[in-house]
Amino acid sequence: MDGRRNFGQRPAMRNPIIVALDVPDVARAVALAEKVAPHVGAFKVGKELFVGAGPDFVRQLRATGAAVFLDLKFHDIPNTVAKAVAAATRLDVQMLTIHTSGGSEMMRAAEAAAQETARTLGRPAPLVLGVTVLTSMDSAALAELGGETDVTRQVARLASLAAGSGLRGLVCSPLELTTLRALLPAAMQLVTPGIRTGAEKADDQKRTLSPAEALRLGASWLVIGRPITAAADPAESAQSIWAGLQATSATAL
Repeated sequence: MDGRRNFGQRPAMRNPIIVALDVPDVARAVALAEKVAPHVGAFKVGKELFVGAGPDFVRQLRATGAAVFLDLKFHDIPNTVAKAVAAATRLDVQMLTIHTSGGSEMMRAAEAAAQETARTLGRPAPLVLGVTVLTSMDSAALAELGGETDVTRQVARLASLAAGSGLRGLVCSPLELTTLRALLPAAMQLVTPGIRTGAEKADDQKRTLSPAEALRLGASWLVIGRPITAAADPAESAQSIWAGLQATSATAL
């Protein structure tokens, strides 16, 4: 794996797959990463693994050359989030997440912390990604919270707020890609979970598309979990998905 991967604009044939290491222990995560590394672009470390394994696991993963997406979805007062983002930047992750519902002041503080900390370290700033509406939520779930009940309108509102606050990327459902690409600056990076191949059983992701469909609609990066991690042969699954994307891209040229 190339530890110098750039999470800027995705070249046509660059591997956009980010594998979600949503497993409970380091041994399983390391074994999975070793199996699929040749066929993916990066690895996502979420709450379960980070709480169980801590920053040392991220350092271990980075030492192999793997690019890391730290998905902890910071949401707090601006000063606290800024300090957390600075700590993540020192940990040398390439992407991290914050909740856009924390407001514009919080988002500006997060982006500034990433830029300033990276500058002092002499390395590229991590991509601070805003999370709008979780992909497990639908209109009924929003209604329980009060306020806006239309998922697409709420995503658009929060995405515009994020762009105006200086964020360079967002996490979004594949089904919001068309709307956001029309709404946001072209340079905005869109990272999409909810990617399914069609062979999986139904789960908690309500808004999904296939990898090829998501890229066609403007996704920059694809977060793929169970289609790879729960497969009988994760390496074969990752290789198949990547090969399919390459074939689709070649056909489109």
